[in-house]
Amino acid sequence: MTRFGWTRKLGEMLLARLIDLYTLIIVAAVAVSWMNLPRDNPVVRFLHAVTEPVLEPIRRVLPELGGIDFSPVVVIVVLRLVVGIF
Repeated sequence: MTRFGWTRKLGEMLLARLIDLYTLIIVAAVAVSWMNLPRDNPVVRFLHAVTEPVLEPIRRVLPELGGIDFSPVVVIVVLRLVVGIF
């Protein structure tokens, strides 16, 4: 390995794990949205605060398809593509 090759590899691994974590957070947000928990629930507030800045712009662009929100799917696919590049 080159002198700084291990730091690049470490950075790639860290980025991949962070993307994995964010993917799990998106899945959790989707699951919680099906449970109809109160909006003032701390878990709901956290998931909303962490995911909405990414999901909302995509919702504005995607056409509405029978009331189903596909923005989480789009974000997860893009994140998987980013991980695949590394």
